[in-house]
Amino acid sequence: MTANPDAAPPADPGGQWAVVLGVSSGSGHDIAKALANDPGLHIFGAHRGNWPDQMAELDVDVAALGRRIEHFVGDAGTPEGVHKAADLLEATVPRRSVRIFVHSIANASLGLMLPGGKGPMRPFIPSNFHKTMDSMANSFCWWAQELYSRELLAPGALLLGLTNPISDSMIHNFALITASKAALQVYVKHLAWEMGPHGYRVNLLNFGTVDTVAVKKAFTAEKWQRFCDVVAQAIPAHRMLTTAEVGRFVSLLLRPEAQWFNGATIDFTGGQSQSLLDCLLYDEWDPRVHAKAEGA
Repeated sequence: MTANPDAAPPADPGGQWAVVLGVSSGSGHDIAKALANDPGLHIFGAHRGNWPDQMAELDVDVAALGRRIEHFVGDAGTPEGVHKAADLLEATVPRRSVRIFVHSIANASLGLMLPGGKGPMRPFIPSNFHKTMDSMANSFCWWAQELYSRELLAPGALLLGLTNPISDSMIHNFALITASKAALQVYVKHLAWEMGPHGYRVNLLNFGTVDTVAVKKAFTAEKWQRFCDVVAQAIPAHRMLTTAEVGRFVSLLLRPEAQWFNGATIDFTGGQSQSLLDCLLYDEWDPRVHAKAEGA
């Protein structure tokens, strides 16, 4: 099956589904909400059950739009978890009805390569490598295999991975995160090459830093606030991106005008990091710098 570049998606997508991993909070939560609204997809969400209040909120929002939402509660980033979730998906949705798959799993280990340290600076052990790479990179491929082999993908379906500019930076305890994102980028290119002749697209969305529970786990409250302040100044708009904006952009990727994106890492950073060094060298914008200068 080859894709017709001029073919528009069905006018009524009411029988079509979005599969969103990591749907209970952060970017996955707002991507699911946006897709239920535009183009109006039912939602199959996978999550580990860690944020029940936010999940309940999403249930209400999706139902208000007249769409269904079904849940797989478990780890969708392991070989066993992917297979179980795919079994439930196959029993829930019709064949060839999954219009978009979004991989938004955050389940990484922080640490250092060499011995010494503790907490987020502790040395990595083998299980850290396996968990991080499986959750944040390898499982993207396993899901692609399951969706394809079970004939669940709708014609012209999009498989979308998520990354961010942090992956291009040296943050000393982020080694496994950056490694997993690098692997994911390679996987996306190869999957696009293999799945393209069958009419499917595979892309990676690189969006700017957003304020989520998962990201904040890596920082103290003070460091996170400092980080947000610097990032905001490093973006031409002088503000951070929101997860709601990410969700709306993902909806745009399902429009016919976006069909030529394939095997791509799509830049949705808003110019983040282009002026990062300028912010660090010339920090007159930071009120804390003025307070220290006045107290000196």
